[in-house]
Amino acid sequence: MTSLFDPITLRDVTLDNRIVLPPMCQYQATEHDGVPTDWHLVHYGARATGGFGLVIAEATGVLPEGRITPDCTGIWNDDQRDAWTHIVGFCHEYGAAMGIQLAHAGRKASTYSGFDPAKSGSVPLDDGGWETYGPSAIPFPGLATPIEADTDYIASVVAAYAKAARRADEAGFDVVEVHAAHGYLISEFLSPLSNHRTDSYGGNFTGRTKLLLEVVDAIREVWPEGKPLFVRISATEWTDHGWSLEDSVRLAPILNEHGVDVIHVSSGGNVIAHMPADEDYQIPLASAVRAAGVRVCAVGRITDPLKAQTILDEGHADLIAVGRVALREPSWPLRAAAELEVDSRARYPDSYLRGRWPAVEPVR
Repeated sequence: MTSLFDPITLRDVTLDNRIVLPPMCQYQATEHDGVPTDWHLVHYGARATGGFGLVIAEATGVLPEGRITPDCTGIWNDDQRDAWTHIVGFCHEYGAAMGIQLAHAGRKASTYSGFDPAKSGSVPLDDGGWETYGPSAIPFPGLATPIEADTDYIASVVAAYAKAARRADEAGFDVVEVHAAHGYLISEFLSPLSNHRTDSYGGNFTGRTKLLLEVVDAIREVWPEGKPLFVRISATEWTDHGWSLEDSVRLAPILNEHGVDVIHVSSGGNVIAHMPADEDYQIPLASAVRAAGVRVCAVGRITDPLKAQTILDEGHADLIAVGRVALREPSWPLRAAAELEVDSRARYPDSYLRGRWPAVEPVR
């Protein structure tokens, strides 16, 4: 059986374990310039020293208008790249590989972070907001109506992803992940519920997947051959007539043929829908996509080390992303190693060795 603490090699990059910190928005680029701050150094650095094999930075805008909020990070200029370089270097020093999720928020851009309960929804233009873009002029419920992207704008988005990937390489990132999930721009193009276009970027499966494949191809032209490329998808929209698991299974080998190494399988986010509440709700999605012959990262309410190991044991995934629990427990991998009785394989910084988890009886 594959252990949670077995290394995995993706192209020329070897992760020393299968535990991934997934991208989670921090909303801490407080100067509204997209430049990561000391917050990001401490946040990602703590998870690197905490033993994660791969740390993926939050959804990072490839264009200013591609940010989810004014407080989101970007990588559309060299100042942002240089700030990321310092963070990547620190994480590398403590043994973690470093990834970045490249994103365009589409019709869900220019929103408030939610930190101030008095402010929600779309940020008005006179309060620092901006016009948003989507495949069609259909708003996400409660948000401003987007501009329907014309083909010139689509071409600029594809070019922006390629430029962002080049900067990510210059910053030292090991992995680039394309955000094609959760109702952001590429996800909006995939779904017939938000994409009502009649040109070559709409209509059937081929048209609705065109933007994603163009982005992947543009990145692969500039992203080093030896570095892996991830794509995060919403495997289903959990509603009738939307993007479905069958669509995702069909898409998976196509992405693989275009140079994608891992599909990060999430779900939902493009429309309001009832989603399952059980802790295993996304594991069958990951398993189905993996059965299409691609490597998969499973994510979603995975909090228990034994559960994470079981997902690997049963062949549902190749990597395990541990998200929200890592916000409260930056060293989750170190505890997991103790509970799974493989503490000798945990990656402790020298300064933390005195705090090593004691041997514990695994929860069965």
